[in-house]
Amino acid sequence: MKEELSDFLKTAYKYNKVKDLKEAFEEYPVEDEWHEGKLENVLKEDSKQYNNYEIGDIVFVKEYSYPDGKVGNNHFFVIIDQDNTAVPIENFGMLISSNLDKLKFNSNVLLEKDENNNLHKDSIVKTDVVYKILNEQIIFKIGKVDKEKIEEYKQSFYKHLNKD
Repeated sequence: MKEELSDFLKTAYKYNKVKDLKEAFEEYPVEDEWHEGKLENVLKEDSKQYNNYEIGDIVFVKEYSYPDGKVGNNHFFVIIDQDNTAVPIENFGMLISSNLDKLKFNSNVLLEKDENNNLHKDSIVKTDVVYKILNEQIIFKIGKVDKEKIEEYKQSFYKHLNKD
């Protein structure tokens, strides 16, 4: 494990809670989301692609490539931490789902749509797992959540670590 990682990421790695994007798409299929993983359903005229992303950014991430080379659909994530010492920069995010039925799981936290996050619907943030996201996997940024929300997601992560 790299010494440069934050305490949060060191803990996530220690408990095997940093997962590959593939697992997010398997557990939360994009077909169940309002956007169905389709770029044309979420792209706005003012959607911007950046080279650098920050903690708190809500990003639309493209799925891994299937073994046959076909690229799957896309999902929203909130960036909760970064490893800026790696090249390319690694982002660590929590999945955002518009499936509010998933609120029944204690590790999912409600994220209400507002003018900062630019979500189309109230959603949940899945806080029990962290997914590794490379910059080139991010299609664009749609919005942002404040530092207090990021801390709330991290606290929810810690709270549910011992319950698995």
